[in-house]
Amino acid sequence: MKSYLKSSPHFFRLIKRSFLLCTFLLLLLAALIPAPLQEPAKLAVVPNPVKSAWFLLWIQELVSYRVWLIYPVMLGGILFVVLPWLIGRAPERAAWFGPRHRTIALPVLVLFVGMLLLTLIGLFFRGENWALVMPF
Repeated sequence: MKSYLKSSPHFFRLIKRSFLLCTFLLLLLAALIPAPLQEPAKLAVVPNPVKSAWFLLWIQELVSYRVWLIYPVMLGGILFVVLPWLIGRAPERAAWFGPRHRTIALPVLVLFVGMLLLTLIGLFFRGENWALVMPF
């Protein structure tokens, strides 16, 4: 244990500085780059296709294939809520992508890549009437 460095205050100082820097950069970017908002909605003119916000676009893309695919998404959400009770006690020594964590880290990484691909398809490769189109 003598070769270890205490996380407090060394690690938490780094975390605090990183948090403040990221917050400042985010506020600066928010002030400089305008939000890509559309004009107010008109009931008489509906855009084709109507797309969700970018963070929900992967669900819209997934449901466009089969409606029942929303149920695994809901089950995954419930799984993440109960995950702390499923994992149990934290190990004595933590390690990034250690052998104990690979059983969870690999499926989460695959799900993240899948969500990213579905978002990109919905954002760039969907055209009128939700047909697949080339973005070029």
